[in-house]
Amino acid sequence: MSDQSHGGTGRWLKRITKSMSGEPRDLSELIEDLGEASARGLFDADALAMLEGVLSVAETQVRDIMVPRSQIVFVERDESPERIVQHVVESGHSRFPVIGEDRDEILGILLAKDLLRLQIAGAPPFDMREYMRAAVFVPESKRLNVLLKEFRRSHNHLAIVVDEYGGVCGLVTIEDVIEQIVGEIDDEHDVDDDQSIRKEGAREFSVRALTPIEMFNRYFGTAYSDEEYDTISGLVMHEFGRLPRRGESIHVGQMEFRVVRADRRRIDMLRVITPADYEPPADEGLGG
Repeated sequence: MSDQSHGGTGRWLKRITKSMSGEPRDLSELIEDLGEASARGLFDADALAMLEGVLSVAETQVRDIMVPRSQIVFVERDESPERIVQHVVESGHSRFPVIGEDRDEILGILLAKDLLRLQIAGAPPFDMREYMRAAVFVPESKRLNVLLKEFRRSHNHLAIVVDEYGGVCGLVTIEDVIEQIVGEIDDEHDVDDDQSIRKEGAREFSVRALTPIEMFNRYFGTAYSDEEYDTISGLVMHEFGRLPRRGESIHVGQMEFRVVRADRRRIDMLRVITPADYEPPADEGLGG
């Protein structure tokens, strides 16, 4: 960063400091002061959201953002490479915990990109021990700012979360931590801005949470009521009875709704799994 950039940042911070009525007594008061500074135009709403994210990271524990154990896609030590590739294609993930006798026996981490070696002519027979990377374990009570430092130092991107008895209770990635600061990061598996529903597999569909129930019903031939709520997000939260966390799932009728993206205020993206292979009507549009 140039000296000019450092100077600009320093002046920006001084403006915020001067705008505050006094020294904040706690984190909540500091966030409130930042909100007032943003309202006066010292910086925009996106910058405010990132500042709040930075401040919250030190207060947030791994258990608050982890993917729960029930939603982890595991790979078994003795699975065939063909079956493992199927896991990769169906899930869209890039890293998979490898298990032994049960889900508490994590032997290592398999990276999807390492499977490309199988396509090389003359490659030796598949041996999971040669493909696995070492697994990193963290307690569910670890603070996110500490975890982020460890990720950066070790160059690991995924950690297995364990409870006080050593049992596996979830996993967390560096992307999960960064998203607490900068917001959700879209990837190639996300639905485009001009789409509300996208077919991902024979039974799996990505659905924006704000998709109107009427559109959802047309697409899937369902008959969910739109009298109490207008969107699929409203339906799912009603069924949970609360705002669900990322990775949680629930059945509504014959459809399974899995929360792919959510924060502390709303659901953003859902994975919908139909009870059988489903092909939507050819004339049903996907526009939002």
